[in-house]
Amino acid sequence: MQDLDAIVTAEDIPEVTSIKVSEPRDGLPKIATTAQELLEIVTAISNGTGPVALDAERASGFKFSQRAYLIQLRREGSGTHLIDPTSFENLDVLQSALQNVDWILHAASQDLVCLAEVGLVPTAGLFDTELAGRLLGLPRVGLGPLIETQLGFALAKEHSAADWSTRPLPESWLNYAALDVEFLIELWDVLDQQLNEAGKSNWAFQEFDHVQRNTFPIERVDPWRRTSGMHVIRSPREIAIVREVWQARDEIARKQDIAAGRILSDSHIVTLANSGLATKSQLRTLSFMHLRNVKRHADIWIEATLRAHALPEDELPPVKLPATGTPAPRNWEARNPAAWRRLEYVRAKLVTTAEELNLPVENLMTPETIRRVLWSPPETVELLQAELTSFGARPWQIEIVSPVLETAIWNLNESKAAE
Repeated sequence: MQDLDAIVTAEDIPEVTSIKVSEPRDGLPKIATTAQELLEIVTAISNGTGPVALDAERASGFKFSQRAYLIQLRREGSGTHLIDPTSFENLDVLQSALQNVDWILHAASQDLVCLAEVGLVPTAGLFDTELAGRLLGLPRVGLGPLIETQLGFALAKEHSAADWSTRPLPESWLNYAALDVEFLIELWDVLDQQLNEAGKSNWAFQEFDHVQRNTFPIERVDPWRRTSGMHVIRSPREIAIVREVWQARDEIARKQDIAAGRILSDSHIVTLANSGLATKSQLRTLSFMHLRNVKRHADIWIEATLRAHALPEDELPPVKLPATGTPAPRNWEARNPAAWRRLEYVRAKLVTTAEELNLPVENLMTPETIRRVLWSPPETVELLQAELTSFGARPWQIEIVSPVLETAIWNLNESKAAE
């Protein structure tokens, strides 16, 4: 019989109280906007030791570009520093000071592109605290939750969606930004130790190296096809309207450096496309045409729409691009039953493997890579591993996942046939 005295309820478990932090421990540093202030930061960083923690703030949702409007740095023996990159032609002098210095970032792929735009590129090692948390199987890998669960500090995160192009930047925003690097070095120390203890340090090294070498701006084919609401667009003519209006909006947004959605929303583009209206007077009757932000460029939206209506049939874009890559998994069972069996087997095995290794299954290998090799399998193990490498899989992933794929490709169908 269970000992009732030994039963522990939720009320009996003491709550872990985190220390709330609202400003940097050394006080809020002044934001550097002059050459002299930048040189002072460079000197301080050069006199510091160990890796440097970095972060950048953009104005996503407000500006068209993804440029950095604030850069935060911290290094042991140097303290925390804030730089306004818009005040300088380049940050070459800072890049020189960071030569052969390891970088610590959180969700590095989000910041490496905008840091590279101002001339800051890691030349030594990179440690990504978010990715480290994923490899450790931690349930919450946002910066705030990681700092709270691993270090016991609770950070205010109320300004994450702010317009960082604002000048002057409010002090509360700067405090928030400075705190993004305040504990990164301590967090790196804790996570690095946990990776060592879990035997995952080499995995992490390969992942960080992959992020460092493969983070660059994404260039998409027909980016206008990603307009929200495209599922209601049916005809090539409507597709052409979306394309013409989207491209007109993109040109204005790029020139004025304003987020495209603030000039004309995706829903308004879709409405122009499927309204069936084809004259200036008709298009002007659309209710949203009288909104202040839309009205400013109403003639451009109307001209783009009419331009699409005037296109000959043979110049209209297809409703869908030709299929590339593997089909959607929902179609596999009917189109390629053998591949479907392989995929079902691998999915189940990898879920179990990920649980055993205590990490998200998607970090074992990307689903797209797995689908590509299972839909049209290579003929030998050597070719399989070469394909996985060509698709960007890291050696540690190949070592774990390849045996499962090999079984699915070469043994599963044999065992089914024997049955």
